[in-house]
Amino acid sequence: MKAEYRKGCLQRDSVERKEYVGVQSADAREGNKRDSAETLLDEILSRRNLNQAYDKVKSKKGAPGIDGMTVGAALPWLMEHGKELKQSIRDGRYKPNPVRQVMIPKPDRSGERKLGIPTVIDRVIQLAIAQKLQPIYEPLFADQSYGYRPGRNCQKAMKKVKEHVDQGYVHVAEIDLSKYFDTINHELLMNMLREQIQDVEVINLIKKYLKSGVMVNGIVVETEEGSPQGGPLSPLLANIYLDQYDQEMKRRGVTYVRYADDIVVLAKSKRAAERLLESSKKFLEVKLKLKVNEDKSRAISIYSPKFKFLGYAMGKNKNGIHIRAHKSSLKKAKQKLKEKTKRNRGVNYKVVMKEVKSYIIGWLNHYYIASIKSTLQQWNGWLRRRFRMYIWKQWKNTKTKVQNLCKMGIPKWQAYQWGNSRQGYWRIAGSPVLTRSMTNEKLASSGYFDILKQYERLTKKHSND
Repeated sequence: MKAEYRKGCLQRDSVERKEYVGVQSADAREGNKRDSAETLLDEILSRRNLNQAYDKVKSKKGAPGIDGMTVGAALPWLMEHGKELKQSIRDGRYKPNPVRQVMIPKPDRSGERKLGIPTVIDRVIQLAIAQKLQPIYEPLFADQSYGYRPGRNCQKAMKKVKEHVDQGYVHVAEIDLSKYFDTINHELLMNMLREQIQDVEVINLIKKYLKSGVMVNGIVVETEEGSPQGGPLSPLLANIYLDQYDQEMKRRGVTYVRYADDIVVLAKSKRAAERLLESSKKFLEVKLKLKVNEDKSRAISIYSPKFKFLGYAMGKNKNGIHIRAHKSSLKKAKQKLKEKTKRNRGVNYKVVMKEVKSYIIGWLNHYYIASIKSTLQQWNGWLRRRFRMYIWKQWKNTKTKVQNLCKMGIPKWQAYQWGNSRQGYWRIAGSPVLTRSMTNEKLASSGYFDILKQYERLTKKHSND
């Protein structure tokens, strides 16, 4: 950020909320009925729109960009420099800052992906742009697109897949785009934007964000392609870019579901799925200049163990077709719980229970549509045993173990016998003496979070979705 834009970053009390509308310094009529000559840029820079963008950025918190400005410091800065900032955007003088690049592990541990963190001020401006472009593009987007759209989510995308499977589409072409966000062609994207946006100033502002560069190890690298993940505008631009694919599939009458760059094309035969895979690859690579990952793109049965979409899989038994959590998703979650409940962490077990609860709630909020009841029953028993082992370890010496067992109603002779036992922690955690002393009820009163009950609450809550 320019030096003159960094001054005066003092924290301001949130009670001044009403006053920060002055940051945008629009005239007194702004927010009322707009003048018929108002441009799209005027709407983006309107007081109400920028305030809404700031509120959303503030609620998400997030890390600082390359200028080090925190979300908390942004408000006083905007109050002092907002008028100057808006005018520089109108005049075309504003130059976005390069994003700060960080590398984060991929969920499947297959490597790392790039994440670009814009400055807080740039996040506010990007979100202000997205808020005005979304209503323009939302009616144009295909029904088969579910990613980064209001009222749509992963669960609805997977339910749509199941709906097609129920209709006999049991073969699928999985299409994986290699580094999609990093390989979006700028020229093609700008041409797509010009089809709907006539405001040249807005087009130029978006182009500046695409070309703003990335700071890697203190060095700014120019961006000739791509829209770095992490910016509020990137998801919308990514959907606009792939809408070309959506419209082509719609024109051909192809059955498919897309969530951002995760695409599954469904067919009633393996041969048809193979043809659709090849035609999709051709369109994506030739027309959109994207790279299809050959190793992860394949034509397979929907029931194949290799099929995975958004962490889900499909299953079939005597009760019919159902959505499952993919075995790799289950394995990853269980490993995460195992790490959180390692007996040598040295953290109070109640703190660990809170950590586990937080993780489970987030995990189930994604997988509640899956048929995983029996798995969660097993996890419940396994986790309780993990916590009994954890607590037993924290009691440390024999004297403490004997005293605590006695307090929990275990006869002294038996408490002494088990307190002096040389059996391993895991074996003792599964013994009758610990299940009788550290009962399920006592664990619950200490903060144990019942996974199965949470799952049943969520499935009941969303039963009519």
